[in-house]
Amino acid sequence: MIVALVPAYEPESAQLQQLRRDVRGFLAEQLAAAKFVPEVDTWLRGWDLEFTAALAERGWLGMTIPREYGGHGRSFAERFVVTEELLAAGAPVAAHWIADRQAAPSLLKFGTEAQKQRYLPGITAGQVFWAIGMSEPDAGSDLASVRTRATRVDGGWRVSGTKVWTSGAHLAHAFFMLARTEPASSENRHAGLSQFIVPLDSRGITVSPILSMDGAHHFNEVHFDEVFVPDEMVLGTVGDGWHQVTSELSYERSGPERFLSTYQLLAGLVDAAKSGEVVRHSDLGAHIARVAGLHRMSSAVASALERGEQVASAAAVVKVIGTSGEGDIAELADRIVGRDGPEALRALADRAVVQRPGFTLRGGTSEVLRGVIAREMGLR
Repeated sequence: MIVALVPAYEPESAQLQQLRRDVRGFLAEQLAAAKFVPEVDTWLRGWDLEFTAALAERGWLGMTIPREYGGHGRSFAERFVVTEELLAAGAPVAAHWIADRQAAPSLLKFGTEAQKQRYLPGITAGQVFWAIGMSEPDAGSDLASVRTRATRVDGGWRVSGTKVWTSGAHLAHAFFMLARTEPASSENRHAGLSQFIVPLDSRGITVSPILSMDGAHHFNEVHFDEVFVPDEMVLGTVGDGWHQVTSELSYERSGPERFLSTYQLLAGLVDAAKSGEVVRHSDLGAHIARVAGLHRMSSAVASALERGEQVASAAAVVKVIGTSGEGDIAELADRIVGRDGPEALRALADRAVVQRPGFTLRGGTSEVLRGVIAREMGLR
């Protein structure tokens, strides 16, 4: 029997098509006013408070957050259209990205009423920024090997440990942290894990930069030294952290950021090939087709999220194919632009190549995600 790993694609309605035109018009205005310069990997590196504020003013942040929490009560499909257009344009969206993409739906699903009231209005307003505290030193993608420990004390928990690769933690207000609240079990390595909401200005937290190869700073190491987290900042259920994290990862893995990080580079290559500034290459057409297919797949997952369906495997498929594809675009550009190609395109290609190793790592390595897909197909 053939297993359908990705939900069926639903064509865009006239309303969604109009929304696309609205976003493109906004982006054209922003570019004409020199508000930003199109870049690669802008959902990780493009931190721009002014641009985030402009999106909030348009109602394009907190789109799926209910109105009672300050949001706009719109659909995942509408949010998908907006985010896809922003990423394709190479717009600077990093400041609000994790808060809007990941924190908001997790708070809505697992958060208390007080947590929702505290954070969701600020996320919608583009004033509350978020980071993710999952990965740890020497753990790779094995989240079950978490060593950060939360010990129960009067009124809450004391947390000690270290998280790494926490994008934007030096600028964010809070993050979700996965910690061990019970000793690891040989029968179930995923048991005894819990999630906490931790304000990043808490006493005992040290945030240290991790610089990329090009000297850029967006990654961080976050160290906890007996940090107190009150009971009201537990996210969801104590001991149910693994289930909650895997649910959260579906939002992280399935979005258009998993195949559009180098879209501006692909568009630049096509334009340069048309003008004769670079040689025409048959792989350009293959990459265009690949992006078109991924657009449909990612859009289908967004619709499934709207319906409340389980999409962990579908999200894994999008990420595996998408992140390898955006990396392949970087490598193709590196080859055909050469050292004597158009200066701006060469610089864009250089930045994409530097980021390329991280594409298939962040959000779960391709090796881990292939295991998720194989399990869905009954192969393991």
